[in-house]
Amino acid sequence: MNPEKRKPRVAVISPFLDKRHGSERIVLEWLSHLPGEFEIHVYSQRVEDMDPSTITWHRIPKLPGPHLLNFIWWLAANRLWRGWDRRFRGLKHDLVYSPGANCLDADVVSVHIVFAQYTRQVRPAMILARNPIWLWPRLLHRKLYYRLAMFMERHAYANLETTLILIAKRTAKAVEKLYGTSDRHRVLYLGLDHHVFNPGRRGALRETARRAIGLSDQRFALVLVGNDWRNKGVPVILEALVQLPGLPFELLLVSREDPAQVRAMATHMGLGGRVRFLSPRQDIEFYYAAADAYAGLSLEDNFALPPAEAMACGLPVIVSAANGTSEIITHGVDGLILDDPKDATGLARMIRRLYEDEEFRTRLGEKAAATARQYTWERNGRELAAIFEEVLRRRSSFAGPTLSQDL
Repeated sequence: MNPEKRKPRVAVISPFLDKRHGSERIVLEWLSHLPGEFEIHVYSQRVEDMDPSTITWHRIPKLPGPHLLNFIWWLAANRLWRGWDRRFRGLKHDLVYSPGANCLDADVVSVHIVFAQYTRQVRPAMILARNPIWLWPRLLHRKLYYRLAMFMERHAYANLETTLILIAKRTAKAVEKLYGTSDRHRVLYLGLDHHVFNPGRRGALRETARRAIGLSDQRFALVLVGNDWRNKGVPVILEALVQLPGLPFELLLVSREDPAQVRAMATHMGLGGRVRFLSPRQDIEFYYAAADAYAGLSLEDNFALPPAEAMACGLPVIVSAANGTSEIITHGVDGLILDDPKDATGLARMIRRLYEDEEFRTRLGEKAAATARQYTWERNGRELAAIFEEVLRRRSSFAGPTLSQDL
C-alpha cells in the first residue's frame, strides 16, 4: 500500500474501556460510530464490549495493587509501548487521542471531569477528622490520586497544542478559569441509543420492572443511577425527602458503590425503609421503566448520561444546574433544573409538584423524549471525525484526502 494513501492512524489511550463505566462507555460509542476512514489503535489494559475487528488492541499489563500505583505504572507503560511500536514496528500514529488526561502527549483530549474543580467540591467530605479512622487509608489514597490527576490535567489542558473535546459548555468556563485556555474547545453533546431508550420500551417494561422491584401502583419512585454518591447529590435528595413525610415515595439508588454509608444516613434520617439499593444491569432502561421520575442533583457533572437516557425514555427529570445535562433542558418545558444543587427545600417542592400534578408530569416526560431524540451516537461519530480531521489538517502530518466532503 502506498503510505501516502493509507488511512489516518489514531492511537486511543485509556487504561480500560467497557460499557459499565460512564466515561469509558462514551468513548466506546464514539469509536464504534466513527466513519471507517480511520485506523484505530487502542492502548489499554482492558477492552470489552467492542467489536475487535474494528480496532487493533495493544494490551498493556495491569500492575496488581492499589489503583494509584497501577495508574502511575500505566502513565509510563502506555508511552513505552507506543515508543516500542514506533521504533521497532514502524507504527507511527498520526494523532493521539485520550479520554481524560491519561498521557502527556495527546493531541486531542475529551474532558469528562475537571478534577481541580471537583476536588474543591468534595474537599470538606475528605477531611480526615470528619471521618472514622478506618476510612483514613482510603481517603489518603484518594487524595494522592486526585493530586496526580490534577497534575496530569494541568499539563494537558494548559497545553496550547492540545485540542479539548468538552461534553458541555459549562466545562469550558471551568477550564478557562483554571487553565486560561479558551480557543481550542469543541463541545460535543452526548448521543443516545434510541432503539433502547424510548417511551415505548419504557411502557412495555413498566409493569414487569415494578413487580420485580416490589413497587405497588401507589408508590412514587425516584431513581438515580451512578457512582460517587456524594457528587451525585444523594445527601440533598435524602434531605428533600425528609421534608415530604406524607409522600408515598421510594428512592431507587442504582450504583456499584458500597451502600453502607448511605444506608446508615438514610436510617438516621428515618428513611431506611424507603431507600432501595440496586445493582446496575446491562439493560439499565429496566430501572427507568420502574421509576416515575429521575433525580440527578450533581455537585459537578460535565454531562451525565443517565438523566439523558431517562429523558429519552419519557421520564420527567430533575437535574442540578451543575450537571451539564441541564444545557439541553428548558426548565419547566422538558425537565426541571435546580439552580443550587444543595437546595433541599427547592428540590422537595419540585418532587411534590411532579407527584401531585400528573398532567404536568406527563407533559414534561413527552417533551423530554422529543428533546433527547436530537442526540445520537451516529451524530457524535461524525462530529468526532470532523474534530480529528481539523487537528490533522492543522498539524499537516497527514497528506491523504479529507473527510470533510462526507461530513
